Amino acid sequence: MPTVDHVRVILIHWNQPAACLETIENFRHQGVHVVFTVVDNDSEPAKLAELRAGLPADVTLLEQDANLGFGPGSNAGLSHWLEHDHSEWAAVAPHDARPGDKALARMVDGLVDQPDVGLVSADVGDHRTPIVHPYLGSIDAPQQRLEGFEEADYAHGTLHLFRRPCLRQIGLFDERYFAYCEEADLGLRAKAAGWRVGIMRGAEVRNPHVGTPHPTIDYLKERNTLLLLSVHYGPAQVAYRTGVLLWQLVTGVVDPSLRGDYFSARARVQALFDAARGRFGPPPMSVTAHRG
Repeated sequence: MPTVDHVRVILIHWNQPAACLETIENFRHQGVHVVFTVVDNDSEPAKLAELRAGLPADVTLLEQDANLGFGPGSNAGLSHWLEHDHSEWAAVAPHDARPGDKALARMVDGLVDQPDVGLVSADVGDHRTPIVHPYLGSIDAPQQRLEGFEEADYAHGTLHLFRRPCLRQIGLFDERYFAYCEEADLGLRAKAAGWRVGIMRGAEVRNPHVGTPHPTIDYLKERNTLLLLSVHYGPAQVAYRTGVLLWQLVTGVVDPSLRGDYFSARARVQALFDAARGRFGPPPMSVTAHRG
């Protein structure tokens, strides 16, 4: 049985009210009492009105005046939790996360006797463990455990559980990232402060829909990887990763079969330029308006 009185569940929403309302219902059957906060990232008026009309009375809605991105949107919900709630744990997920049977209870109960674990995520089922390579950034290693807590460099955002004392010590997401790599930065900060970070195997979650255009994803991943390496490692690592970026850019243009899932030459050039001049935060219109 759960050993906490409740978990604060923070959902980051943008223009998908039906999916968000379904996710709320899914989280009500997780084997632990939950209290909800929905952070709306400046949805279209009609979508926001639909969300407001469908939200149960016990759900707190925090309406933002801009699309803040996942990290800053999470910060809005986490700050509200830290100020207004007393629970030890808060979970953050996107509006369409699909937790498996009792995933949240498995996460919380699995850490009762591990007070030094500060950040943990559910298992997305890819059989990989997220690590940060000093010269490459966020990469995956093979999964090591089938059940229980597995050490990692960071917890991913599909269902991310935060322990209150950990966030009190290390702070919230660095909002320069906007989205992508912000979890890696937070995980490295937590580990540097003495907290353990990882994945709870056996607690399953899925995120079936990726709505962000591919050029935007490619831009944010490449730009933010250079920021991550600059913050946590140094100029030699940034220079090496810049070389990798340029090599992948050239080879991807010459031979399309070598491109990654989200490859966009235009977005990568912009990412390199913006990282070099220290432009972070939301992606520029030159990237978000380009669909391929």
